[in-house]
Amino acid sequence: MTDYVKSLYSLAGKTALVTGGGGHLCGVMAEALALAGAAVAVTDLRFEKAQAVRDKIVASGGRALAIELNAVEKGDFQDALDRVLEAFGGVEILINGAGINAPTPFFDITLEEWHSVLDSHLAGTLFGCQILGEYMVKQGNGAIINISSASAGPPLSKAFSYSVAKAGVKNLTQNIAREWAPHGVRVNALRPGFFPTDWNRKNFITKDREKAILGHTPMGRYGEPEELVGATIWLCSNAASFVTGTEITVDGGFSAMTI
Repeated sequence: MTDYVKSLYSLAGKTALVTGGGGHLCGVMAEALALAGAAVAVTDLRFEKAQAVRDKIVASGGRALAIELNAVEKGDFQDALDRVLEAFGGVEILINGAGINAPTPFFDITLEEWHSVLDSHLAGTLFGCQILGEYMVKQGNGAIINISSASAGPPLSKAFSYSVAKAGVKNLTQNIAREWAPHGVRVNALRPGFFPTDWNRKNFITKDREKAILGHTPMGRYGEPEELVGATIWLCSNAASFVTGTEITVDGGFSAMTI
């Protein structure tokens, strides 16, 4: 790698906090940030999942911290920030990736489930941006990536609460980006297409649905988590210094497809 490319994309000297960092996508993103030079706080409600990602980063020579974090508890974000500052001295990157889904038919959705899904994405994103975003605004620099979805609009079938939540994440991203741009803090959304987990395959993807998904995806396949890494590092790096308030799509052409 040339010095020029390193100067654009290196994250050396930066610290990142990743929520949902023990998950299918954000775990790979956390590992990638570490390989790009950042110290990484891997946070997840499932502490053992965060620990596993932390251990992989450390085994590869990186610096990482595992933190148990419930994304719907604002105090957990403040505690996590305090621990990150103590361990690494600062934080310049936030990835808000925590969230759950549910395949419940529309007429059967309970208010409890509705709030549970929406809060995991919207309250989690709100609290992350409030606590870490305030720190970044005060220091005059930072990069935040909120995880959107192909379901943010037009919505995907069978994911009613999730689609509403992801549409809100996109809107909140643009709103905050406008407010914080004068303070040196960039806020963008990453919009993955279909990167199915085992849970998705069990609860959402029937044979007919898979045929419809892949038939609507020009590349004719699902995405691999590693295929989100380039966009993630770019949005966090100096190479994206004039990029804010946007939604970056990584979906194999799904959103470009009509008939």
